[in-house]
Amino acid sequence: MKTALSFKQLRKQQLHTWINHNTDFECETLDIVSGDAGFRRYYRFFYGDRSIIAVDAPPKSEDTSQYIAVGQSYREQGLKVPEIYAYDLKLGFYLQQDFGNKLFSEMLSEDSCDELYPKALANIPVIQHCLSTAKGPLPFHDGAFVDRELGLFNDWLLEQYLQLTLTSAEEKMLARIFEQVKESCLMQPKVGMHRDYHSRNLMLLENDEIGVIDFQDAVVGPITYDAVSLLRDSYQDWPKEKVQQWLKSWHEQYYAQYPWDEFKMWFDCAGMQRQIKIAGIFARLCLRDNKPSFLADIPHTLNYLIDVAGQYPAYVEFSVFVRERVLPKVLQNLKLKKHEA
Repeated sequence: MKTALSFKQLRKQQLHTWINHNTDFECETLDIVSGDAGFRRYYRFFYGDRSIIAVDAPPKSEDTSQYIAVGQSYREQGLKVPEIYAYDLKLGFYLQQDFGNKLFSEMLSEDSCDELYPKALANIPVIQHCLSTAKGPLPFHDGAFVDRELGLFNDWLLEQYLQLTLTSAEEKMLARIFEQVKESCLMQPKVGMHRDYHSRNLMLLENDEIGVIDFQDAVVGPITYDAVSLLRDSYQDWPKEKVQQWLKSWHEQYYAQYPWDEFKMWFDCAGMQRQIKIAGIFARLCLRDNKPSFLADIPHTLNYLIDVAGQYPAYVEFSVFVRERVLPKVLQNLKLKKHEA
C-alpha cells in the first residue's frame, strides 16, 4: 500500500509541474475528482473562472493516444465528448474539458428514467458509425477477443477469488456454454462499439444533453452490445418490463429490419458475454488492483446471468450452475468480509 500511495503522490506532483511548465494553463492545487476501474486518476483545478480536468493516465497501463483518437472520431460524428486542451503521450498526462458533476447514474430516478434512457440509447447508432480513427481501424471484437474476455470468469472469479474446484462435467459445460455465447455474439452485425457505455460513463450537460466519456477501449463488435451495457448496467437495476420496453422502442426506431425475436436473442447473448466478463473483472479489480469495493457488484451481475440464461433451454444448465455453485459462495465471502470489517 505504501508503494502505491507514494507512486500516486509522485504522479500527482509530476502532473502539477507539467501543467505549470508545459501548458498554457496555471494550477495552484489539484483536487481529486475520482479514479476509475482502470489506472487513470482525475483531478480538477481552476484557471481563472474555467474549471479544467487534469488526467493522470500512466502510459504503462493506459493508451492516451487511443483515447484522443477515438474522442476526435466521436466528435466528428456529433457526439458530445470532452475537448482536449493539452497532452503529453510520453508522460501520460492530459487536460480536458470539465463536464461537471451530473453523472447520468446519479440523475436517474423513476421520474427521469423514461426520458433519460431513450436519450442515451439514441447516441448508440451514432457511435456505431465510428469504425476507425486517425490511427486506423478500431480493433475487432472477434473470436479471440471474446475468448479472452470469457476466460476472466474462470481465471479470476472461480479460480483465484472463489478458489472453486470444478468437476470435469462442469468444466465441459462451461466450455460448451462459452462457445455458444461466443458464436451468438459473432453472428451479429458488426458496428462501432463504445464497449463500456453505462450510467457511470455518461454525463448530463446543459440542456440535458448526454456527454460521453471513458471511450478509449472502443472496438468494432456486436450491434446490441452497447445497449446491453446501458440497459443491463452492473450499477443499476430496473424492472425487466421497463428495460424490455426501452429496448423494443429502440429496436423499432433504428433496427426494424431485424426481426424482434432475433434482435432480442442477440441482446441477451451479448448481455451474457458481457456479464460473464464483468464478473471476472470485478474479482480481478479486487485481487490484482486492490479495489475491493467492486466485489459488492458481483451478485448483481450474477443475478443477471441466472435470469437471462434461465430463459433459454441451451443455457439453463449454466443458470443453475451460477445460482447453486457460484452465487452462494460469493455471498458467503462478502458476508465474511463484512464480519471481519
